[in-house]
Amino acid sequence: MGYTVIIKGMARTTPPEPPADADQLPPGLDVLWRRRDRGQRGPKPGLTVEAIVEAAIGLADEGGFEAVSMASVARRLGFTPMSLYRYVTSKDELLALMWNGSAQGAESLQLTGEGWRARLREWAVIQRDMLDRHPWLTQMPMAAPPMAPNSLAFVERGLEALDDAELSDRDRLRVIGLISSYTLSEARMADDARRATRASGAERPADFGELLRLLVDEATYPRLHRIAWSGQSGGSDERQAFLEGLDIILDGVQAAIDRNASQR
Repeated sequence: MGYTVIIKGMARTTPPEPPADADQLPPGLDVLWRRRDRGQRGPKPGLTVEAIVEAAIGLADEGGFEAVSMASVARRLGFTPMSLYRYVTSKDELLALMWNGSAQGAESLQLTGEGWRARLREWAVIQRDMLDRHPWLTQMPMAAPPMAPNSLAFVERGLEALDDAELSDRDRLRVIGLISSYTLSEARMADDARRATRASGAERPADFGELLRLLVDEATYPRLHRIAWSGQSGGSDERQAFLEGLDIILDGVQAAIDRNASQR
């Protein structure tokens, strides 16, 4: 189950205490959870993990995911690539640190909506807003749920939003994963459309309804034809379409809650 756990940038305080068995963490997680001494091979004055992560995020914001490499980060900071390896052992580790850095402030996030639905909707919108500000996040490889401190803090806030919902813990976790996966997918498609539009020189992304009207005939595709000519194909307002899809997911969560209540 994949999670995209990113929120509006806020100041990060002292990282949380790591779990007692954190010494057994795989490479990458040990540095995220402050269980590995960083820069112990002769640290360079003025160079820190935080500075490296900030520079990498800046490069990604300006030039996309492909703009980030150990060499490009080193150039931005005015150091050699080998200097960075005293603090970050690989690009994969740097990417994990960037993901965690994008979620700064998760431990202090407060959701203000009334009831589980309003709070969870707010939680999803916060994710989507950050993805739109940092679209390179949608291009990052994600073979497993992010396990960094800030990521888990944001998952905790999502679970907290469901405190008054009649759901098992297992179902709450599934809901968080489903909404996160949906948010990531929608943000990635929106970014891919923007990138394709820029590459083609077009003024705006192709409209799904317009393309359907050009491609489908009523005899072969009667349902798609009806949708295309009814004006209900989604239109060009991607943000509104995202929110409508989110509401459908939340309707499903409400149906699960109602089913659980009827079985009591």
